[in-house]
Amino acid sequence: MTLGNDLGLSETGHGHGGCGCGEKDSGLPELDARTIPHAIRHATILGALASLTPGKGMVLVAPHDPIPLLGQIEAEWPGGFALEYLDRGPEAWRIAFTRN
Repeated sequence: MTLGNDLGLSETGHGHGGCGCGEKDSGLPELDARTIPHAIRHATILGALASLTPGKGMVLVAPHDPIPLLGQIEAEWPGGFALEYLDRGPEAWRIAFTRN
């Protein structure tokens, strides 16, 4: 199923009896920031994170390690999200966020 495909947000069927390609799946919707124009990238990501209710999460797919963005998220919501790196490049960084 695809959610908000224009923004790169999708839910994959990998892992739990999905396509069998061996790709990792967190079971969370993914926001692929690589497809978002740079001028609106951070605002789009922050908007997606703001929409999450406690206990809900998403995976961010970024073209690089988003350290400045992580600082911006912590400044906006101190302690508001738990995060886990799922992949660390070189093609993409995948980070799972869960709203505390």
